Amino acid sequence: MNFPYFLAKRITFLGKRTFSKLIVRITVGAIALAIAAIILSVAVLRGFKSEITGKQRGFFGDVMVLRYDLNNAYENSPISLDTTQLNKLKKQSNVASIYSFATKAGIINVNDEVEGVLLKGLDSCYDQSYLKTILVAGDTINFKADQGSGEQILVSKYLANRLMLKVGDDFIMYFVQQPIRKRKFEIKGIYNSGSEELDKIYVIGSLNLIRRLNNLDSTAVGGYEVRIHDFTQLNQTTSQIEDELPVDMQAVSIRDQVPDIFQWLDLLDMNTKVIFVLVTLVAIINMVSALLITILERTSMIGILKALGFHNNGVRRVFMYNALYLIGLGVIIGNLLGLSLYFFQYHAHFFKLDEQTYYISYVAVKLLWTDVILINISLMLIGMLALFIPSLLITKISPIKAISFK
Repeated sequence: MNFPYFLAKRITFLGKRTFSKLIVRITVGAIALAIAAIILSVAVLRGFKSEITGKQRGFFGDVMVLRYDLNNAYENSPISLDTTQLNKLKKQSNVASIYSFATKAGIINVNDEVEGVLLKGLDSCYDQSYLKTILVAGDTINFKADQGSGEQILVSKYLANRLMLKVGDDFIMYFVQQPIRKRKFEIKGIYNSGSEELDKIYVIGSLNLIRRLNNLDSTAVGGYEVRIHDFTQLNQTTSQIEDELPVDMQAVSIRDQVPDIFQWLDLLDMNTKVIFVLVTLVAIINMVSALLITILERTSMIGILKALGFHNNGVRRVFMYNALYLIGLGVIIGNLLGLSLYFFQYHAHFFKLDEQTYYISYVAVKLLWTDVILINISLMLIGMLALFIPSLLITKISPIKAISFK
């Protein structure tokens, strides 16, 4: 029979507490809040990073293949990879797909407003699934020849409001070149990426139109967007793609394409670490206080057990079992609270954000079950290790003085 466990269970469930009752409740509450706070902070950080990263990956791809030059203009110098070279890139284990694109600067003149934009040209093979998710009106470009895809265009919600446009409206766009050319476009759809930097600049159109404007052949493109399976291997995959390219081309990862955003996201990891340390410290202080008060309240019992020959380690195990129960109860309540709030926000998007500041309109959350398991195990282990030191107080208690303690 495990006597320390039996005695701890009697103390925990049948013992009559007086002063320690309030302290125990505070301790359980502190542990529950600590678990809930850590779960929610991890969920918010992971969800926020996932949403922002997904927006950048959806718009630019994971790796961009461009001409290696010092051209800092918006328009990319034309390049072309033959079928053999493209197949070599597609055979990379982490490469999911490759799409061609081109860009060309233009000026929209409509409703007495003038706006400089960058036309991003896509072809019929381009996966427009991401564009569909950010559409707020209309549809994506239809690349069927009889649908006039060269005249279809997607504009951002920002530009549509700025220029007082809606789906079905048409306008003239001027392209600065020699000679100056202009084309009439019809708005096929309106998108909202949530990133003001993108929405202010980009409109989406046809790659073949850019080819005609720049007098390029049917194989020339401005660059290639490479999408990968595992984003954690981005740097390694970028290097592998770079090795397969001709000397006049380069592979640029999305992290290097928009470094400011990813540096900002990396800094957010520190916030979660700080939150974990602070809430764990508060929980440990409460657990240590509860254990010390429980030991003081049970001083007479400790003295009797020692007088009957029960060793210090056995007495200490009694209170460690008791502390484990409090930690376990707090962990259960904290998980219920944290996961309930997580699933509520995940499905309802109740808590909102300023989209212009945070790139998304609501607090995004994402959580893996491995996160929950690691959080629970970590806090319980840290808590039990922290409680081991104050439990050594039991060895300092004299049986004679303890029995007469009142």
